[in-house]
Amino acid sequence: MAEEIKDINAAIDNAEAAVKKYASKDTVISIGGYEFTPAKLMVAFTLVSSILGGLYGAFEVYKSYQDMQKKIANYVTPDLSEFDKRLAVMEQNSQKELDYVNNIKNDLKADIRRQGDQIDQVERSAKQAQRETDQSVRDVRNENRTLQKEVEGRLSVLQKEIDNKIQKAMDNPLSSR
Repeated sequence: MAEEIKDINAAIDNAEAAVKKYASKDTVISIGGYEFTPAKLMVAFTLVSSILGGLYGAFEVYKSYQDMQKKIANYVTPDLSEFDKRLAVMEQNSQKELDYVNNIKNDLKADIRRQGDQIDQVERSAKQAQRETDQSVRDVRNENRTLQKEVEGRLSVLQKEIDNKIQKAMDNPLSSR
């Protein structure tokens, strides 16, 4: 176990030495005769990775464009004739239904007009019957008044005649027997 601790300590010491060597401000790395600081290397790495990412994106866009061109070139318009036939049948059925509804509507209007005319006719005949009934009642009343006057007149005449006969019978001396 002591040996493992020594190995770990040695690894830590190596990492600290690398940090001092490569991460200090004064560190200079030489690549192909050019000298770079760690900051310049990071900027260069960022720039190169951005350029490569842009190129990859452009390639993917171009590939999608090529695929789209193939699809457009191979596009076949679907056969909609069956759909058009069904649509025509539906339109024809709709027109028939519309005609049927219009016929029903017109028949209902005619029925309502006839019923209205019949109601008007019934009202007119009821009013006429009422007028005739009222006239008959007036005529009967007038007849009753006339008959009553006539009867009263005859009764009055009969009363006078009876009174005269009674008076004569009472004035007659022979009638006392």
